[in-house]
Amino acid sequence: MHESIDWPRTRPPRPRNRRRFFIIILIILGVVFFGGRTSLSYYVDLLWFRSLGYGPVFWKTLSLQWGIFAAFAAATFLILYGSFLALKRAHLPDLPEGHTIVIGGQPVKLPVEPVLRLIALGASLAIAAATGAAMIAEWPTLALFWYAPPTTSVVDPIFGKPLNFFLFTLPAWQLISGWLLTLAVILCALAAFFILVTGGSRVLAGRLSRHVTLPWRGLSIAFAFLLLILAMRAYIGRFERLLEDHTVFGGVTYTDAHIALTGSLIVCGALILGAVIAIVNAARVPQGRWLVAAIIPAAVCYIAVQGIAWYVSSFIVKPNELVREKPYIVFNTELTRQAYGLDRVTEREFPAETTIEAADAANNQATLRNIRLWDWRALQDTLRQIQEIRTYYDFPDIDIDRYDIDGSTREVMLAARELNVDKLPESSRNWINEKLIYTHGYGITMNPVNGFTAEGLPTLILSNMPVQSTVHSLTVTRPEIYFGELTNTDVYVKTRQKEFNYPQGESNNLTSYEGDGGILIGGFLRRMTIALDQDDLAKLPFSDDVNKDSRLLMRRNIRDRVSALAPFLTYDPDAYIVLGDDGRLSWIMDAYTISDSYPYSTHYRLNENSINYMRNSVKVVIDAYDGTTTFYVFDPADPIIAAYRRIFPDLFKDASAMPPWLRKHVRYPELLLKLQAEVYGLYHMTDPEAFYNREDLWTVATEVGMGAGGEQQTQAMQPNFVLMKLPGETGEEFVEILPFTPANRNNLIGWIAGRSDGAQYGSSVVYNFPKTKLVDGPMQVEARIDQNAQLSGQLTLWNQQGSHVRRGALLVIPTGKALLYAEPIYLQAERSPMPELRLVVLALQDKLAYGPTFESAMASLFGGAVSSLTAPTTSAPTSAASAEPARGAPASTASPQPAADLNALIAEAAKDLADYQRLTAEGKLGEAGQKLEELKRVLDKLNARQR
Repeated sequence: MHESIDWPRTRPPRPRNRRRFFIIILIILGVVFFGGRTSLSYYVDLLWFRSLGYGPVFWKTLSLQWGIFAAFAAATFLILYGSFLALKRAHLPDLPEGHTIVIGGQPVKLPVEPVLRLIALGASLAIAAATGAAMIAEWPTLALFWYAPPTTSVVDPIFGKPLNFFLFTLPAWQLISGWLLTLAVILCALAAFFILVTGGSRVLAGRLSRHVTLPWRGLSIAFAFLLLILAMRAYIGRFERLLEDHTVFGGVTYTDAHIALTGSLIVCGALILGAVIAIVNAARVPQGRWLVAAIIPAAVCYIAVQGIAWYVSSFIVKPNELVREKPYIVFNTELTRQAYGLDRVTEREFPAETTIEAADAANNQATLRNIRLWDWRALQDTLRQIQEIRTYYDFPDIDIDRYDIDGSTREVMLAARELNVDKLPESSRNWINEKLIYTHGYGITMNPVNGFTAEGLPTLILSNMPVQSTVHSLTVTRPEIYFGELTNTDVYVKTRQKEFNYPQGESNNLTSYEGDGGILIGGFLRRMTIALDQDDLAKLPFSDDVNKDSRLLMRRNIRDRVSALAPFLTYDPDAYIVLGDDGRLSWIMDAYTISDSYPYSTHYRLNENSINYMRNSVKVVIDAYDGTTTFYVFDPADPIIAAYRRIFPDLFKDASAMPPWLRKHVRYPELLLKLQAEVYGLYHMTDPEAFYNREDLWTVATEVGMGAGGEQQTQAMQPNFVLMKLPGETGEEFVEILPFTPANRNNLIGWIAGRSDGAQYGSSVVYNFPKTKLVDGPMQVEARIDQNAQLSGQLTLWNQQGSHVRRGALLVIPTGKALLYAEPIYLQAERSPMPELRLVVLALQDKLAYGPTFESAMASLFGGAVSSLTAPTTSAPTSAASAEPARGAPASTASPQPAADLNALIAEAAKDLADYQRLTAEGKLGEAGQKLEELKRVLDKLNARQR
């Protein structure tokens, strides 16, 4: 009988223990699986960092991230779970282990205390893990605070705090105070939960007992903690007022300086007093009304401060706003200019004269020889037709640079021919092709910015596969592009499988990787680790082509590459390809340090960020063949990059370490100039009265451009790289320019130039036009082109002949003391995506001319003033038997002819052009067509003689 009674008592624990065992096993397996995958990923990342020579960077980043995670997760867990245990022990000491209820006539015991403890433990762990994970994402903020460089000389004009306080200390304070505020709110909610459990409403009725008053003691302590954190936030908020933007200017205003800042200290003190009241309430018999009383001082002070501030703003400041705010406007203009580097801008006057003589063509031939007539979009479409060779190649971008060609510096356009595996035929999309064979792009094209063939195609200096060059000093010895803008897949190299190099007639040229980049596959364990990390278990471990000497090239997209190495930098979207003196190809990317906490500086949008400080402190160079990535510091005075150099001393090199041949191709960054131009449009006004009234507000000039769908639309002009002689300078240099117009006007008022060469690199100059002179802007010149009877008639005629006219970007080029406007016009067949140059329009303020070539347009505009200006045409190579030829390659060159012959041909071309324009205007299109053919024959002779 005893045995039959004992069985029910001993059997229930077995399934419970079994369930616990299974739960523990599942937890262990989950930790091993997810933790193991994370560990494998970290291991492969370590191998990748080491392959680039940045192993210390990996370990430093990892230690910072996980150190921050551990510190905040542990602190969060201890505070939350410790508070739960303290509240439970003090307020519910007699909580039963379980509670019995009847289900279906059978008593069932529910474990109350263990379940409550388990819920609290799980919630604390979850919140701690989430907090730690969130803080990992903020590791740069805390690292900058810890490694901040010594104090700089710049201080804010209100508090006298150094710049480092706002860039490094204040963001860390904001982050930590936000974390503490979240914890304080959770603790108050937890204390309120215990009050509900113990029937705390009876306290308000005055019926107290020990177990009823203790929960209110816990709430009093938690509430005191919350008030202290709010006091901390109020104190920090005083400094945040220097970062606020207002309607007229940014930073502290008159009302802030005289009322709000002092009022914030008073509110801070009132919150501390409230915390003391809450603590006293916890020490005695706690009552809910004392918690209400604790917030009254802060609430009264806050309302009073807001009321006084409203009165001062409405009745003292607004009636005399300019007088009251004048010193604070000065603070804002000075510090905003410093924050965006506008204090380095040199201002000069530009007369913007209108005559042909003012253009001084004879002394600015270097500028005229390098006017960019190839619109980059038109060139990209053309190259995709004549130089892609195979459908799986692509030219993702067109870059503009300068190179020494035959003893002179020339402005050229380059395009990298990259391989896009997404364009492979569907039948070829397999693991071997994508991972082992089609591994890289091949070569680049290069053409002068205004070099055209007789058919209107680009005159190519570098072209075809294998790469052919018409200039002996420009050769490509390493044309393979393993790292680029379209290399989005990981590949294995140095395998037994030969790699596709380039098409060669009916066969293909094959190659094998000869570099040292990438991760060595190694033995079985490393191969399995890489296979797991790459989700390649089905192929890599069993591939006979991949051996221990093979290498994995990962993160081949240059943007992914630099972002993985230095995620704390902001990168320019326009990387550009560079051909080195040794024939190797490299990419250059501009990297920026940004902040939103520069004191008294106005915020502007940069991509998805709102910033008020920006520096182009770093140039990143990526070798296109082996992926070697180097970070060069070009602005050591930037405090943010100085802090990162203290964190990662092995990551950065001085600019002086950059090879001289590479230094010649550094350029003023496009993204920086665009932002500086936007800021300068307002902050060129340093006089407070002019600034307040917006008397001289500028905007970047607008133009008619092509939208995403090919339609014409009005848009802000993009920066234009020009090889020119700046007014007031003696030699030509590579600059980036943007013109300005007055707000809501179309006439030009000035232009800004970012300088790229030699000791002038990084500086900029603004040329101001006379305010009493009306200078045509791009939209007005576009209107002049549309209103020209002969030109508009020709464009209308072309648009009706199965083709459509495509207008390139209008360029505004300062030359001499005048402005020269240039716009190429292309003709594109409806069924062909390849545009061909048909007209070049040139204009000065009072004269507009055009012609089928640049030379004829120049002759029409300047006449004999450009008789010595030679055409910038360079011959392309003839097709070799082993390679597929490029279209548009002219024949062999000839020696230059005497200047007298050239002048005669130019004069004849000018006469034919004038006759053509006259006949077109008279409607005699047949005779005009004959004249156009005569003009083309003369221009062909001219081109042949100039070669």
